[in-house]
Order: sequence, then structure tokens, then C-alpha cells
Amino acid sequence: MPKAKGKSRRQKYSYNLNRKRLYRSARRRAAPRIACSHIRHAWDPTKSVAQNLAEMGLAEDPNKAVPIPKKLLGMEVESGGRGQGKKIVRKPYVVNEMEYEASLPEKKSNTLSRDLIDYVRYMIQNHGENYKEMARDEKNYYQDTPKQIKRKINVYKNFYPEEYKDFVASLKQEKMDVQ
Repeated sequence: MPKAKGKSRRQKYSYNLNRKRLYRSARRRAAPRIACSHIRHAWDPTKSVAQNLAEMGLAEDPNKAVPIPKKLLGMEVESGGRGQGKKIVRKPYVVNEMEYEASLPEKKSNTLSRDLIDYVRYMIQNHGENYKEMARDEKNYYQDTPKQIKRKINVYKNFYPEEYKDFVASLKQEKMDVQ
């Protein structure tokens, strides 16, 4: 479809724009953000990816770093005299920091909701191990079946084993006091 007459205008040069700043910001936006903070801080933007990773002691290509040995008729073939020179690691602290961070134990971040904990404690307190009675209880708002309630109680036991043992022990103590 043809353009409307008189709508194409030639571009005028804008003298008010800082071309150098525009170019730099465009390059910065186009470059991906490195997720690992240790690598990001040691990264040298003037060098290539291969050079940066080699300086840090990291592998650019895992297939070259850990080659799979080729086997011919059940016998291993040695690499034909290819001597790989030792690469100089100028930034070993990057690998050390990453290894230290990986060795730290992972925090248990997932927990149960307060409502579920209260629900399970209420059911155990009033009905013990009788899941059919729990299913008929008026506080069973979501109309859980006995198996669903049992599953919720097992989840609670797995998340808080010590708390569950203390709770059951306190219930037994209360029953002893009543009798």
C-alpha cells in the first residue's frame, strides 16, 4: 500500500544528544547481567569471555575441559602427544569464593502456614488418631477426607518432628492429670 503524500520527512540531526553516552548505555543494556556476584566483580569488560574465564580458572567449554575418552574396539586411545599447556590463573579467589559458597548448607526456607498448623493441632488434640472422626468435625471447613487429613498430619510431623513429639507428650500428660 502506498504512503500518503507529504508524510515522509527527512531526518534532522539532533545536536542536543550526547552520542557517546547513548552508545555506552546501549552497549550496557545489550550486555547480559552476570548473575554470580563473584564473577561479575572480577569481570574485565575489555577482555573476551574466554580470556576472562581463563583468568578466573573457569572453563569456557566443558567439553574441552573434561574430554570424553574415545574408545576403539575396547581399547583406550591416548591423546596423540597433544601437550596442553598449563593455564595461568590470575584470579583464583573467584573459584575459592564460589567453592566456599557452594559448601555452605542450604537454608530450609519452606514452612507450613499458621492455619494448617493450628488445624492439625486442633484435630490431634480433640480426636487423637481417629481420622474418620476428624473428617466429621465441624472445624473441617474444607471437607477433607480422612486420608487428606492423615496426609496433612504427616506433613506436619515431617516439618516439625520435635514440636510434634512435645505436643503429643503434653497431650498424654494432660490425660494422666485428668485421670
